[in-house]
Amino acid sequence: MLVECVANVSEGRRPAVISACAGALERAGARLLDVSSDPSHNRSVFSFAGSPDVVRAAATALFEPALAAIDLRHHTGVHPRIGAVDVVPFVPLEGATMADAIALARAVGADVAARHALPVFLYAEAATRPDRRRLEHIRRGQFEGLTAKLATAGWEPDFGPSAPHRSAGATAVGARGTLVAFNVNLATDRLDLARQIARTVRESSGGLPAVKALGVALTDRGIVQVAMNLVDVSVTPVAEAFEAVLIEATRLGLAVLESELIGLVPEAALDEPTARALRIRDWSRRRYLETRLRETTG
Repeated sequence: MLVECVANVSEGRRPAVISACAGALERAGARLLDVSSDPSHNRSVFSFAGSPDVVRAAATALFEPALAAIDLRHHTGVHPRIGAVDVVPFVPLEGATMADAIALARAVGADVAARHALPVFLYAEAATRPDRRRLEHIRRGQFEGLTAKLATAGWEPDFGPSAPHRSAGATAVGARGTLVAFNVNLATDRLDLARQIARTVRESSGGLPAVKALGVALTDRGIVQVAMNLVDVSVTPVAEAFEAVLIEATRLGLAVLESELIGLVPEAALDEPTARALRIRDWSRRRYLETRLRETTG
């Protein structure tokens, strides 16, 4: 039985902290598949896999170096976040079911809440109530709004105290299917236009189904980005999402520089000719989940 975890940590600028987090995962026995970091988002995504027991131990171990090094009271970045370890989703792979991933999410949520006095929200398939299925609802208000949110009736955490951890905030732990994190970079510094394109293409504003999007500024590069989560590529494929952004950018007189994947992508979601046509930055077959699983076997 194989389960993947795609943990998002609120640190993308300090290599020593990122390395410490990766080391904790490997020492716990997990197969570390990919680490994607970005300084503008100030965020790193760690993709790792193993048996449920191994992944549970690794996900729990990740909190030790992250909470020791990250203080959200002094954290800046363009990506929304509520926690030092912001979100911990579990994805069933070979021989595993969604029920296995849900059980794992709830066990890890209880573990880290008890160990670190950390509020934990369960989301997506692991959610215990319908208004917490969507991660963006949990993250609304971000770290800075957590104290007020947790004091509001109906926003008690699933595990842990009803007050944020002083420096680490809270954590969302969930179970979900495969998600593709896909961004399109634009040749402009006009954040208002990136946000306009994001509103046009995302499902919540009447755009593409199964697409979440926001416009962000990559200040280190002097450009802007339409950052997307494609939550079901059988509904909206990667190429369709790219094309929608390209059409809107062209209508606004903007050029598309490139696109990028954050983390890994299943082979079924994106063939190689399409990947190259979409101008994916640093593309290689090692961006495939299946390739990394084969490489890390044993």
